[in-house]
Amino acid sequence: MARTPSPRKRIEELRTLIRTHNELYYGQDSPEVSDAEYDALIRELQDLETKHPEFSDAESPSEVVGAAAAVTTFDPVVHAVPMTSLDNAMDEDELRAWGDRIVKGLGDQPVRYVCELKIDGLAISIRYENGVMVQAATRGDGKVGEDVTANVATISSLPKKLGKGSPSVIEVRGEIYMSTVAFEKLKAEREAENLQRLANNRALLAVPVNPRNAGAGSLRQKDPTITAQRDLSLWSYQLGEVVDGPEFVSHHATIEFLGGLGFPVNPEITVVDSIDAVVAFCRQWQERRHELGYEIDGAVVKVDDLSQREQLGFTSRAPRWAIAFKFPPEEKHTILKDIKVSVGRTGRVTPFADLERVFVGGSYVEKATLHNRDQVAAKDVRPGDTVVVRKAGDVIPEVVGPVLGKRPKNSQPWVFPTTCPCPLKSELTKSEEEADTRCVDSECPHQSQQKIIYFAARGGMDIEGLGDTTVIALADAGKVRTVADLYKLTFDDLASTDVFSATSAAKLIFELDKSRSQTLARVLSSLGIKHVGPVVADQLAEQFGHLDSILGASEEQMHAIDGVGDAVFASIQRWLAVPSNVDMVESLRAAGVAFDNVPKVSLGSTLEGHTILVTGKLAKYQRDEVKEVIKAHGGKAASGVSSNTTVLVAGEKAAAPKVKKAQDLGIPVIDGEQFDLFLLTGELPSGGAK
Repeated sequence: MARTPSPRKRIEELRTLIRTHNELYYGQDSPEVSDAEYDALIRELQDLETKHPEFSDAESPSEVVGAAAAVTTFDPVVHAVPMTSLDNAMDEDELRAWGDRIVKGLGDQPVRYVCELKIDGLAISIRYENGVMVQAATRGDGKVGEDVTANVATISSLPKKLGKGSPSVIEVRGEIYMSTVAFEKLKAEREAENLQRLANNRALLAVPVNPRNAGAGSLRQKDPTITAQRDLSLWSYQLGEVVDGPEFVSHHATIEFLGGLGFPVNPEITVVDSIDAVVAFCRQWQERRHELGYEIDGAVVKVDDLSQREQLGFTSRAPRWAIAFKFPPEEKHTILKDIKVSVGRTGRVTPFADLERVFVGGSYVEKATLHNRDQVAAKDVRPGDTVVVRKAGDVIPEVVGPVLGKRPKNSQPWVFPTTCPCPLKSELTKSEEEADTRCVDSECPHQSQQKIIYFAARGGMDIEGLGDTTVIALADAGKVRTVADLYKLTFDDLASTDVFSATSAAKLIFELDKSRSQTLARVLSSLGIKHVGPVVADQLAEQFGHLDSILGASEEQMHAIDGVGDAVFASIQRWLAVPSNVDMVESLRAAGVAFDNVPKVSLGSTLEGHTILVTGKLAKYQRDEVKEVIKAHGGKAASGVSSNTTVLVAGEKAAAPKVKKAQDLGIPVIDGEQFDLFLLTGELPSGGAK
């Protein structure tokens, strides 16, 4: 059993480790641990140093900011006013504890706080003399940074000259960042270039894994013309040295001053007068962080009154009057154990990562998508790599890229398999027209299983108790091979497997029987015809009334339906050209599945003539229910904002881009309560949403 190191030895280990990571992060823009892992190391060191003050050291990385670059082509710059770091609050309790310390330190004086978004970028100090930009420097170790003037000068949003009345000397502190649009563009260009390099047997270029690293690397380019191509941006948020400037009494006044001089100031900066309001601000932006066009990893909270800041002062490394509230990490590092492939219902073969279990984005992750063959090659991820895993919000986990500094020496590029992983070992093919590799064997059992899973899913026949695991277990037991086999299952078939108890077997038989009378729209949607999802299926079911009529409709009949045209008609024809699909329709008919169940529910015509899009959650309705309610009142349910949309209903956590697009198009936006009134009266409230 390994012995626990002594406090002194562990402190020394942590200091060495953190200095190494500081150099990788600040000096080389190539971190080998995630922010969460780095924060955990800092916290462990701080806790040990607090418990063992006899081992204190003014040069400890817990007492200094960042790191100077070990090897650089940029000249050093001594900051006239040091660029300090901030202490962190990792949860609401720590944030409130900081608020309590502020109140105690000020003797119960009224306190106002300025809340800012914590931009995930690179801190910068930009110096102007007599209104002209003369120097820009990175933070470095807080005292000495690097001169990146020529590169910062390429940022289009940054004023190069200030107007009359500007101070004779002013240093503007801010954060340089790469927008998500600019990052995706750079990433796509790099991956496309890597594919060309692969074809020509040339060494691959590193693909940026997140906007922060991409922005930092772009800022430290030797050639400013390369930086100019990367479309960097800036938010300003603080003053450094100021000579002959106005006297300020509050932080928010300095922000307004910066905006008046032409510097970009983040529009979400908010002044509040209680720690409860601070917590509410942090909660709001933790939920809404993906609505922004740039990355944030938390919020920064500062005491607004500058005289109160003087009272509170500094610790050895950070101001007492400010704190950074860190959001839960959405990126983590873990080991890529293997790369495997799965086969979908259309034969599409998708590589996925088999990972060492890691907690990221609110849940544990063991598998993550790698999209397709070209993506694996362009990212150059390999079994054995330490990789960056991202799970933003509710998005499917994704492997962003490798941590090259931790790649094993014997690493070899992964080779895409040439045969299907199913027992038939069918040959895999890839056409030049698409990036996907496919198994084209119609007898492939993996495809059959995925078709059954799709058929039974909530968006299709909605057969409760028939999820992925159950379908695969039934297929492995030889009980089902096709969709039609579901309706041949008996209680004894299910009860004889290890998957079902007597109760769950009886329940699934009941659910299968109930699904025979499912609506025509759901039957059609469950078939898996490309371009025929729930919305189009609803339209076709309402227009034709019977599955045979839909599958036999002419091109002219399809064109007569709003929103349905060549693509849908061609897709249905291609689907019918596959004999096994036709067999499935006939098997479902023989099983007694209804082909003509089109509910005719009418609650009036108050919404007649309206095409309505609902975004976000409404308190009274499930997502599927609200569409039925709209149709039952004579309206049309839209799937996106277009010129045909007449009303947008914005519920809780509404998608901000959809709301903005509706507003730009002049489409009325109403909330859930106003929607209820709209249903009753058919009249839109004056003044729009509340």
